[in-house]
Amino acid sequence: MSLWGGRFSQPSAAEFKQFNDSLRFDYVLAPFDIQASKAWAGALQHAGLISADENQQLQQALTALAKQVAKEPELPLASGAEDIHSWVEAELIKAIGDTAKKLHTGRSRNDLVATDLRLFCKQFAQSLISANLAAIENLLQFAQTYQDAMLPGYTHLQRAQPIVAGHWAMAYVSMLQRDVSRLRETVRRMDVSPLGSGALAGTTAAIDREALAHELGFRHACDNSLDGVSDRDFVLDLLHAASTGMIHLSRIAEDVIFYCSGESGCFSMSDRISSGSSLMPQKKNPDLFELLRGKTGRVVGHQHAMQMTLKGLPLAYNKDMQEDKEGLFDALHTYAQCLQMLAFALPELSVNRDHAARQAALGYSNATELADYMVSKGIPFRDAHHLTGELVVYAQQQNLALEQLSLAEFQQICDRIDQDVYATLDLNYGLQQRKAYGGTAPGAVKMAIKKAQDWLQAAEAASNHVRQARLSDVDKICELIAYWAEQGENLPRDKADVLQAIQSFAVAEIDDEVVGCAALYVYTTGLAEIRSLGIFPSAQGKGLGAELVAFLLWKARELGISRTIVLTRVPEFFGRLNFRLTLKEKLPEKVMKDCDLCPRKDNCDETALEYLL
Repeated sequence: MSLWGGRFSQPSAAEFKQFNDSLRFDYVLAPFDIQASKAWAGALQHAGLISADENQQLQQALTALAKQVAKEPELPLASGAEDIHSWVEAELIKAIGDTAKKLHTGRSRNDLVATDLRLFCKQFAQSLISANLAAIENLLQFAQTYQDAMLPGYTHLQRAQPIVAGHWAMAYVSMLQRDVSRLRETVRRMDVSPLGSGALAGTTAAIDREALAHELGFRHACDNSLDGVSDRDFVLDLLHAASTGMIHLSRIAEDVIFYCSGESGCFSMSDRISSGSSLMPQKKNPDLFELLRGKTGRVVGHQHAMQMTLKGLPLAYNKDMQEDKEGLFDALHTYAQCLQMLAFALPELSVNRDHAARQAALGYSNATELADYMVSKGIPFRDAHHLTGELVVYAQQQNLALEQLSLAEFQQICDRIDQDVYATLDLNYGLQQRKAYGGTAPGAVKMAIKKAQDWLQAAEAASNHVRQARLSDVDKICELIAYWAEQGENLPRDKADVLQAIQSFAVAEIDDEVVGCAALYVYTTGLAEIRSLGIFPSAQGKGLGAELVAFLLWKARELGISRTIVLTRVPEFFGRLNFRLTLKEKLPEKVMKDCDLCPRKDNCDETALEYLL
């Protein structure tokens, strides 16, 4: 049954119907269309437009339909419906009759599809974040394994300076961390509900759109009905995030392909991720990485196509906007698959340590160390640079490396060079000197890995069970604090105090129920304290405490805080999270004043620990 047939005296031509209908691809929105419909039915009852019995019928029928779709996702494709909205409505009418015909009161397919697609994108973006985190975890494992393995570094595809393989991997960790941040920001911007915008001018139904938005898990309702049904910026944002992420994967792939090549030979691939030639028996091809590189154009192309679709559209909804889905779905599935394949492939890569170290020594890659050596002898860098260039030319003419030149040959060009130059020209010396923050020295790389591991732990916590607290969490937070205050483990806090400090709290959830909380209190000195940490006993033993701490440490790092402390009776718990002992006497006076509120102030058994970010 068509949702719009009353105006027409003839049925659609089969050719037009095939061209016009979208069910063949938008059927994947079925779970989200049902979710939006359940929330809308509840809103209609609240507005007095359907009875409680009618709402109950709709809720039961929608729940049953959701179970069918979960069991058989392609079920809608067996019908001849125009789109997923038509299919859901038709199925409801078959199930409960005329009551189902009331569901569309006050809404349009325009605001419904915009809502469905946002719900889909929010969910898929979270899965992309998880896929990025899995790839980052394996990049970190690679970096840790090869944090001291020497590798030739390149600029312009010419040998430039030696690096360690761990430093190479950490560069891509940084890129993927930005991809996670970009996806999170995209989710934040798309977290707005258009439902209740109607076709373009809003709805006549007395709907509480803010309550409806919260029911669907959105932060708030959109401010303008025209924009609500017309906006596809969130699609562009997600396509941009996917395109940028794919560009990063393509760069990783290009590096791996090169380092695995016969001309480099610094990396090796296991047979599990390699293919061969049908003609040349000796070949071992990096097809997996070539496909990562090749699929990038496909994803970027979908982004450009969507931009062209939107660039000239007038307000409000136009059928052109049906083109927002096929390319988006393909781009997101391609990006997700490529992230999964990267995570799978990384453990199958290895560094040929000895060969890579020999390669790093070629190309006069220690020339910069020689110039720096001359600077240490009082020669201005620009002159040292010129003299080093002359020595490189001379060494090339003699077919020698710089370290193979005799002292007399060095002194022909620069008489300030002495015997100690040879220690400077050792590649390991140059690596160790690059120990400044972000450098390739093994010690600096080790620190970078540790920092990234902390970030990953916090990011995984935020993706799983922990989030920033909201005003709606205040009662549960107060309940948690009161429970542990009765046990003598936390200081009591009143509701007004929690409300005022809600931005400092994070909460842990299980099945959408708040079961834990903790706060990050920032002092005027810039020091931060983790306090009010508590998990209901029924939820303990699931790692939620560690996730809350990791989340707050991530938040502290985002705020630019360099030192975070705790006062605790379970120091071993924080010790496992890399906190270290400190002296209470070093803590700010305000921290010590809190002791006046503690029932154990005269017999304090708390231990002070700190975490340096």
